[in-house]
Amino acid sequence: MSNEESFWYLVFTKVRSEFKAQENLKRQGYIVYLPITQKNYRRNGKNTTTIEAFFPRYLFIQLNQETDNWRPISSTIGVSHMVRFGGIPAVVPKNLVESLKLNEDQSGLQPISSKKLNPGDKIVVIDGLFAGQYGIYQQLKGSERVAVLLDIVGKNTQVTLSMHDLQMV
Repeated sequence: MSNEESFWYLVFTKVRSEFKAQENLKRQGYIVYLPITQKNYRRNGKNTTTIEAFFPRYLFIQLNQETDNWRPISSTIGVSHMVRFGGIPAVVPKNLVESLKLNEDQSGLQPISSKKLNPGDKIVVIDGLFAGQYGIYQQLKGSERVAVLLDIVGKNTQVTLSMHDLQMV
């Protein structure tokens, strides 16, 4: 498939079928990009690490409007449909895909870090002992841990938590 005059488009996949859709589209000769990330979860009291799509249910496909056959895409195993606006496939800016690729670490993963968080940002704890508690982000402590201030029994207390247990408010 030629990269000349080709653009990136969005494919909406079936639930938890991003990897299956990627594999089947590549097998058909399409150029596909699926940004992935590593997520840590606590299941049954144990920490579990999984590799997941950075954008759940979405992947990028590079197509030439004139030379590529678009028909097989929607009937590919794992694919739901192409993302369209007003019946026209949604073109993704090239610099978005390029910046996602540049942002990958050495193992090809998109980092999820507290770079989005600035000291003073309001957060909510979504997992663990303090789930449901609101607090204030303070600082990064290591690669996976953060310091936050939580209101515990009417007093602001600094607590160190996994960054995966937090969500911005």
